[in-house]
Amino acid sequence: MAKSNNTPGNSQQSDKLVVKTNTHENPYTSADMQQKMLQPRKLSSYFVVLIDSGTITYNLDLKEITLTNGQVLFGMPNQVFIPPQKADNLKYFKVLFDENTLALLPQQFPFLINPLHTQTILFDDAARQRVRKSFEMLDQMLHTDEQQTDTEIILAYLNALLVELNSAYFRNTQTDTGNIVNNNLAKFIEFKLVVETHLTEQPSIHIIAEKLALSTNSLYRIVKEYAGVSPKDFFTKRLMTEAQRKLHYSNLSVKELAYEMGFNDPDYFSRLFKKSTGKSVSEVLASRQDLSGE
Repeated sequence: MAKSNNTPGNSQQSDKLVVKTNTHENPYTSADMQQKMLQPRKLSSYFVVLIDSGTITYNLDLKEITLTNGQVLFGMPNQVFIPPQKADNLKYFKVLFDENTLALLPQQFPFLINPLHTQTILFDDAARQRVRKSFEMLDQMLHTDEQQTDTEIILAYLNALLVELNSAYFRNTQTDTGNIVNNNLAKFIEFKLVVETHLTEQPSIHIIAEKLALSTNSLYRIVKEYAGVSPKDFFTKRLMTEAQRKLHYSNLSVKELAYEMGFNDPDYFSRLFKKSTGKSVSEVLASRQDLSGE
């Protein structure tokens, strides 16, 4: 398998494996960054960035997230991403990988659907050093090694990195037996997966509860515990988040967007959108046009 030097960053890819790294020493090309800077776009893969030293602010789903020494941020496919401004004296490591690559790993990583609603991760000193070493090894294999590295070795280091991230993400929710994901949290993760899979079908909460082998009361209690809202409100919020994303990376009309999100009545969709986001669809469209015109 040949390494690709024709795309920004450092990557190794085949029909099934796509992994890319970049660092403060091997950043994306300036022309690529200039083209993408400040332009909202939809993420097509996962990314994980470790800030080794310095401070930088990312924008994910129109929310600013400031990172500093030792913090990790992860992004997920379909999120709206605005590349950050260049920061002075910043040292970092970043890896990107797609769903196909994730499917090649020997286990699942629940943190990647963000069940606890935080996309930043903190480590103790020992874990931070291990995570940094995993980043360094991936970057070395994908960029500086003169000899081709086997795909299995790349996947092994990516898997080790994600194991560390998954463990740190769930550290405060460990049970007495040491399980990272307890039963209620596991059910909430299943609920989120059902929501993502059937989002525009808008199934009833009763149907979702049946899929999870739960009563509607049990589902309500679990979702309320981890999301702070009812299952119906959670589903509606997720729908409106997706609608906001589409408004920023597509040119759909209000009516087209309503139908694409599974609504038969565009007027009802518009009312629900404003109630949920505090802004009308036309206001969001206007702000997008203002940004593109700057």
